[in-house]
Amino acid sequence: MGTMFATRPGTDPDALPVYIGSHLDTQPTGGKFDGVLGVLAGLEVVRSLNDLDIQTRHPIVVTNWANEEGARFAPAMLASGVFAGIHDLDYAYSRTDTAGKTYGDELKRIGWLGEEVVGARKMHAYFEYHIEQGPILEAQGRQIGVVTHCQGLWWLEVTLTGKEAHTGSTPMAMRVNAGLAAARILEKVQEVAMAHQPGAVAGVGQMIFSPNSRNVLPGKVVFTIDLRTPSQEKLDAMRAIFDQEVPKIAEELGVGCTIEAIGHFDPVTFDPVLVGRVRDAAEKLGYSHMDIISGAGHDACWTAQVAPSTMIFCPCVDGLSHNEAEDISPEWAAAGCNVLLHAVLETAEIME
Repeated sequence: MGTMFATRPGTDPDALPVYIGSHLDTQPTGGKFDGVLGVLAGLEVVRSLNDLDIQTRHPIVVTNWANEEGARFAPAMLASGVFAGIHDLDYAYSRTDTAGKTYGDELKRIGWLGEEVVGARKMHAYFEYHIEQGPILEAQGRQIGVVTHCQGLWWLEVTLTGKEAHTGSTPMAMRVNAGLAAARILEKVQEVAMAHQPGAVAGVGQMIFSPNSRNVLPGKVVFTIDLRTPSQEKLDAMRAIFDQEVPKIAEELGVGCTIEAIGHFDPVTFDPVLVGRVRDAAEKLGYSHMDIISGAGHDACWTAQVAPSTMIFCPCVDGLSHNEAEDISPEWAAAGCNVLLHAVLETAEIME
C-alpha cells in the first residue's frame, strides 16, 4: 500500500509494538503541518529515547500512512483502511484519479509497491499527534487537545446529467440544466447541516462542470457532499435525507442523477486508557488542555478498529488547515511532542 514503518526494537521480542503515526501526503493547496507534524513527532520521540539511552519493553514503530488525504485517490485514509480490514486490497488498488490512473499502477510505477502483507502487523497501541485543523484550542487558549472521539463521515459523490446547450439561444423553459440542479442540492446541504445542530457539519469542496465553458450549459456536473457528526443517529439521518432528496431535485428538473458513497466511517470512541494517559501527561507537564472531538478523519479512526488508539491535538493559527497559510508555533509543537513522549513511554514501559 506504500506505507512506511520504522521500528525501534524493544527488550521483549514477544511484546507487541506501540505505534506512533500520521501521514506525509497533502492537499493541492498544501499545509506544512497536516500529518507531517505527527510523523516528525514520532521520529523526535525515538531520537530522544536514543539520546537518553532509554529502553522500552515494547518496540516503538514510527508510521507514515499512505494516501491519508484521499486528495488524488478517494477514499481518504486508504492505506490504514486496508490495514484495519475496512477495505480489501483489490478495492484499494483499483481506485482511480481524475486521469483514470489506478492507485495500484501508480505504486508500481514509482517502485513503492511493497511485499509485506497488509495488516499482518499487530499493535499494542497507536498514538497520533496532529494539528487540530480547527479554531477551538487557540480560541480557548489551550496547548493540548485530548482527543476523545472522532466524527463519523459520509462522502457522497453525486453525478448529474443534463443536456449541453448554448446559454444564449436556449430558452429557459427548454433547458435541462445540470448546473441548476447542483445549485439546489448545495442549498440542501446547508439546510440539512443546520437542521441537525448542534454538532453536525456538511459541505461541498469539489465540483467539476463539463464541458466547463462560459457559454455552454453543463451536460454533466460531478461533486462530493461531505457529511460529518459525532452522533451516529444524526449521521444516519443526514445520509437518508440526501438519498431521498437529491434524486427528487434532479427529477424535478429533468436531470439524470446517480449517488455513490465513496467514503464512510462511523463515529469513533478512542481508547479510554490511552486517552487518560494523554490527559495525565499534559497535567503532569503543566500544559493547559481540554477534551476535544476530532472534526476531521484520521488514520487513528481506522486503527481504533483493530487496536487501542488515541490522538493528541496541537492548536493551529486561526484554525486554518488544507491551506498554504496553515501554521503552528514551536511552543505548541513542543508541548504536544512532550505529551506524546510521556504517554508513549507509559504504554511502551520503560526498562530500568
